[in-house]
Amino acid sequence: MVAYQAKPRLRNVRTAKHATHMRKTHASRARYTGLVRFCGVLGVVLCAVMLYVMLMANLTSLNYAVSRADRQRASLQAQTAHLDDRLAALRSDDRLAKMAAQLHMREPQQFALVTLPPPAPQGRSRLFLSSLASWFGAK
Repeated sequence: MVAYQAKPRLRNVRTAKHATHMRKTHASRARYTGLVRFCGVLGVVLCAVMLYVMLMANLTSLNYAVSRADRQRASLQAQTAHLDDRLAALRSDDRLAKMAAQLHMREPQQFALVTLPPPAPQGRSRLFLSSLASWFGAK
């Protein structure tokens, strides 16, 4: 019986070079994997923090705008109240009677109604323009 002898394995030079290249690449990548992961996590956290800061800045500016609008509304309400009081004082019957007396005015004894004839059209172009204006809803 002949003992089975294993043939010596022939090395493929290309396969060996490729394997060596893959080992070097893997080792090189393994050196930076932790740093890349840390930078990735840091980038995500930084983006989240910047988003939060931008939202808070926007919220603060909106709060200032609301506060400014409230102050302006209060000022306008005070001004409106002041003008309403002044208008009421100017429209008062006592004041108007006093001014009429100073101007020597009195109550009328008789009333007269006067009616005026409608004005004559000025020309064809004005009639056309006025009809266009009425068509577009101008008053």
